[in-house]
Amino acid sequence: MSATQAASDEVLIARIAQGDRLAMQVLYGRHHVRVYRFGLRLVRDEQVAEDLINEVFLDVWRQAGKFEGRSAVSTWLLAITRFKALSALRRRKDAELDDEAANAIEDASDDPETVVQKKDTGEALRRCLTALSADHREIVDLVYYHEKSVEDVAEIVGIPENTVKTRLFYARKKLAELLKAAGVERGWP
Repeated sequence: MSATQAASDEVLIARIAQGDRLAMQVLYGRHHVRVYRFGLRLVRDEQVAEDLINEVFLDVWRQAGKFEGRSAVSTWLLAITRFKALSALRRRKDAELDDEAANAIEDASDDPETVVQKKDTGEALRRCLTALSADHREIVDLVYYHEKSVEDVAEIVGIPENTVKTRLFYARKKLAELLKAAGVERGWP
């Protein structure tokens, strides 16, 4: 995200705090996909993830005046999403988890053989990611999928930066072991 967009997000939040519905629509349009995908990765249920979007942006509408600007708006949104997702998971602990739909995007520029190789590698990677602990999986998701800094992840998850670094180190180490055991070599076809 560019510095200009981050600054404009803060302007949108200020306008939302004053009741500007158009600003809310712009913020929603800019961030709802990211919020949905992050929520989906946590709750692994499309309907619950859709409900999370509504809850997160309703909170933004209600709480915009309390935004202090200590982090980027996108980081704030993901922190709200994480809190709502964990609350939803506590409410329904018995649900089975599945996140295949979020990872089914194919690169149209690849030839059919490369597509198959990527699909096989992607499936192996998804299986290996699910073998990680929930704490490690969450850190990997935020750092690599959402491109958040260690500082942002620490704020979103509510743990010290050094704990984020340690979890990331062990998550990568375990993921490398799992991928090697699954027959996936380093790199991408």
